[in-house]
Amino acid sequence: MKKEDRWVLPYVKKNMKLFIIVVLLGGLTVCSAAALMFTSGYLISKAATRPENVLMIYVPIVAVRTFGILRSVSRYVERLTGHHMILKILSDMRVRLYRMLEPQALTLRSRFRTGDMLGILADDIEHLQDMYLKTVFPGLSALLLYAAFTFALGFFSWPFAGLIAIYAAVLVFLVPLVSLLVTRAKNIVLKRGRSRLYRQLTDAVMGVSDWVFSGRQHDFIRVYEEEEQKWLEVEKRRRRFTRWRDFTVQCLTAGLVLMMLIWAGGQSAEGGLAPTFIAAFVLVVFPLTEAFFPLSDAAEAIPEYQDSLRRMEELEPERGENGLAAQAESAEAVGLEDVTLRFEDVSFSYEQGQPVLNGVTFTLRQGEKIALLGPSGAGKSTILTLIEGALSPSQGRVSFNGIAAESLHHHISRVVAVFNQRPHLFDTTVLNNIRLGNPDASDDEVYWAARQVKLHDYIESLSDGYNTSVQETGIRFSGGERQRMALARILLQDAPIVILDEPTVGLDPKTEKDLLATMFQVLKGKTVLWITHHLAGAEAADRILFLENGMIQMEGSHKQLLHENPRYQRLYRLDAPVARLP
Repeated sequence: MKKEDRWVLPYVKKNMKLFIIVVLLGGLTVCSAAALMFTSGYLISKAATRPENVLMIYVPIVAVRTFGILRSVSRYVERLTGHHMILKILSDMRVRLYRMLEPQALTLRSRFRTGDMLGILADDIEHLQDMYLKTVFPGLSALLLYAAFTFALGFFSWPFAGLIAIYAAVLVFLVPLVSLLVTRAKNIVLKRGRSRLYRQLTDAVMGVSDWVFSGRQHDFIRVYEEEEQKWLEVEKRRRRFTRWRDFTVQCLTAGLVLMMLIWAGGQSAEGGLAPTFIAAFVLVVFPLTEAFFPLSDAAEAIPEYQDSLRRMEELEPERGENGLAAQAESAEAVGLEDVTLRFEDVSFSYEQGQPVLNGVTFTLRQGEKIALLGPSGAGKSTILTLIEGALSPSQGRVSFNGIAAESLHHHISRVVAVFNQRPHLFDTTVLNNIRLGNPDASDDEVYWAARQVKLHDYIESLSDGYNTSVQETGIRFSGGERQRMALARILLQDAPIVILDEPTVGLDPKTEKDLLATMFQVLKGKTVLWITHHLAGAEAADRILFLENGMIQMEGSHKQLLHENPRYQRLYRLDAPVARLP
């Protein structure tokens, strides 16, 4: 099975009964419309000839009403059933997408831009919905009708039925094929251009304050509008072709009507067909050709569907199901009691650029606390990303108990907890925000975690206690309170290794000191890697690594470095409070 088929065939097979019902209902709708026009034409002609019996008028009247009602009912049931099936399919697809994306949360940011992800989750899913509603269902119904019409006409004249089949094949097969070939490139350009606009707009929204403060918002608008104008030019050319194609289809329809009129008139003149059937045979062409019109638009959209399927397929994990099972086994093999993190001669470069890390080697043993220091751009964030398994080293190895970190990135939360600079608080209760560290935690366990980080009494003093809403992004609380809430999450997660990624950035000195004291107190017994850019509180670490230019330049305990390394002494004097200098 092709990769793209995994997003189509399984869902069709799962809903095969509904699929067949929708196609048959679509054919029934068009057949009802054709029968309505046929009986209407016969009724008009028969009424104009003074019928010898009132039943010759009454029966067609009843038939017209019957087919009119049947057309409306079948169309309603077809759309109801079709949309029910599509919603079921899209629901399954979205669940599948989430289950694919959630384990890859760390790696996706290195493989996709935010705008690309928005395009996939919004635009591509909608395209797959249109694939069924605008292409698959109408296409199969039209093909079913084409065969039925040819067969029915054969009862009157097989030679003429063959001629009509060849002529109608131009509408059913040739025009859609030409339309597909002509617009394939344009549709792909349009879809990718739309995705590119998504990316640009997303980047601008995320950095809107910088655009405004720099005074260059007009530059962005100009560049964006130029890009959009290029996209619109391609769209205009596509629409121009579509207008000419539709005009051609209308001419072909007129030719089909003329052929039917000539044949029916000839049959009537030869006595093979009653004159009252001439209008009936001519009018029946209109609902039939109306069913063939959407085929060209349906064919045009095929490249867009293929592109959507390709983009969604790229979200599949790089490893197959067996690989994921192996990762789960590896995660269990690491264990949660005694975990050792090792960097062995690790080097890393982004896209053939200058090395960010160059031969980094260190070991973090269970219960040890290491402070990883260094200026901005030294490679500290890259080390964190390698530990999370979101990236693989260019050279060397990052491992937990001998198991490569990149093989664990789907299960890394079992081994590593990360305390970020700006942890996100969701617009829900305090209880739910803390419980995010362990969704199965009881209320008492949440209260315990809050007590450990010295937040319980404050939360209890609030009017709604733990049911207080933190509001969007946690604006209800101060920076220090938000950090403590995130630290409570870390305690509930109970991973053996905790990474503190500059958790005190943006806090005032007193709050920073209090938070550091709380962190090292509650994380006693945990393995801690503290990533920071200054030396305040460094004496709490068992060992200090100083990273610069992608290499470890200094290593040792705070006391050892302070007495033996002149450079460390200078840095400490610049960074630490005067009262703490030796």
